[in-house]
Amino acid sequence: MMAEKMNDTFQFAIIGGGIAGVSCAEMLSSLCPEVDILLVTASPLIKAIANYKKISKTLEEFDVEERPWMSMQQDCPNVKVIQTEVTSLVAEAHTMTVRDGQTYNYKQICICSGGLPKVIAKDHQYVLGIRDTQSVKEFQKHLHHARRILVIGNGGIATELVYEVQGCEVIWAIKDKSISSAFVDAGAAQFFLPKLNADKEEGNKPSKRHEYTTEDDILPEDLKEQTLGGALGPDWSENLKMTGQQEISHQVHVEYRVEVKVIYTAEEFVATEMTESTLPGFIQDKWPVYVELTNGQLYGCDFVVSATGVVPNTHPFTKNNQFSISADGGLLINEKMETSVVDVYAAGDVCSANWTHSPHWMQMRLWTQARQMGAYTAQCMVAKVRNEVVSLDFCFEMFAHVTKFFGFKVILLGKFNAQGLEGDHELLLRMTKGKEYIKVVLRNGTMQGAVLIGETELEETFENLILNQIDLTPFKDDLLDPNIDLEDFFD
Repeated sequence: MMAEKMNDTFQFAIIGGGIAGVSCAEMLSSLCPEVDILLVTASPLIKAIANYKKISKTLEEFDVEERPWMSMQQDCPNVKVIQTEVTSLVAEAHTMTVRDGQTYNYKQICICSGGLPKVIAKDHQYVLGIRDTQSVKEFQKHLHHARRILVIGNGGIATELVYEVQGCEVIWAIKDKSISSAFVDAGAAQFFLPKLNADKEEGNKPSKRHEYTTEDDILPEDLKEQTLGGALGPDWSENLKMTGQQEISHQVHVEYRVEVKVIYTAEEFVATEMTESTLPGFIQDKWPVYVELTNGQLYGCDFVVSATGVVPNTHPFTKNNQFSISADGGLLINEKMETSVVDVYAAGDVCSANWTHSPHWMQMRLWTQARQMGAYTAQCMVAKVRNEVVSLDFCFEMFAHVTKFFGFKVILLGKFNAQGLEGDHELLLRMTKGKEYIKVVLRNGTMQGAVLIGETELEETFENLILNQIDLTPFKDDLLDPNIDLEDFFD
């Protein structure tokens, strides 16, 4: 869409139509319905929260819907949306310029540009990066004709993708000693392992989200290859058919503690005169691409999936402005979500929280924190205009995340993997094979974090124990006894 000429100055502007940007725009619209707000999105689809459910004080569950950007203007009449790409931000002049050369003035702006995928072998014809909905559609298209894929990465997207793929051999290469280590420890990984090659239980659940599709020609030619949509939402893999061309269900082989050494085309592989590694039960054939791993194994496949995380998408905002940048490349923000540049805020994957964190909170670039940061940033922006004081939102008091891996509900609370506690802690564990896995992190008798896998119904009790820091020393031996009702005990 070509941006129309505007001479007015917007009180609030937001860059990015992902979860953080949309949450920020919605909150601003709600708090200031009389004020004109500008939202710039590079994608024709924006990310919106649906089916929001508050599970406890800090835990929340929701779906992410993709909607046409026009829906934002319908739901929030004071929000003007333009679909284009920001090419320049000059904070000193309070202006931003978009791809067609139009310049917009603002009084306050929030950068919610998300992250860029860390794709190995960028621009390689047989390497696909997984980050947004468009890349998932591309993946599905390639998978339909695939017999074998090689997945690189060990985070949430890689974990869900490996579980969902059927009708295709999967070689999963991870740099860690256990699967899904970005979220769970080695014990929980062992709990999940039987699900790797088990037949997936097919449910008949109705879809909870509306789905919108767009034709490629909505985007200008020069934007098609470089435009990224918002990050995938919490249920991105639901209702997506991920099926290859083989007559198999799950067939997954994991290579631990490895990285990619070299990627060869078929011709390059022949020239090396190397021999492909074989796996029991896996087919032997000629492949369009071969991957040599650092442990010496060499596998052929139809294509490689790179799901190795993201880096903050700070371009082009750092070109004309002196932002303070964190070690991980994010825009440093204070407890009011302000960057080091006046009247410029940031939320979501693009930023790094630069304040003294609560003992039980940490930043992870997840959709839950993107939503929370976006909404809280809007409150901070409005408070500055009204000269009001805003307190740090309660969501920053304790890390809390709910997701689903291998068909199991997964809840992470506080320092769930003893992050930052070094050796000064102890663990309590309870596992029922195929049903539940519970881990509690204790330090000096108080609960610092927990992992709950399965339908444990302990999340609210454990949340309170972490927040209240009750001395659990007298109850430690009975804390995970399944015959004791903890909710009543600590009521």
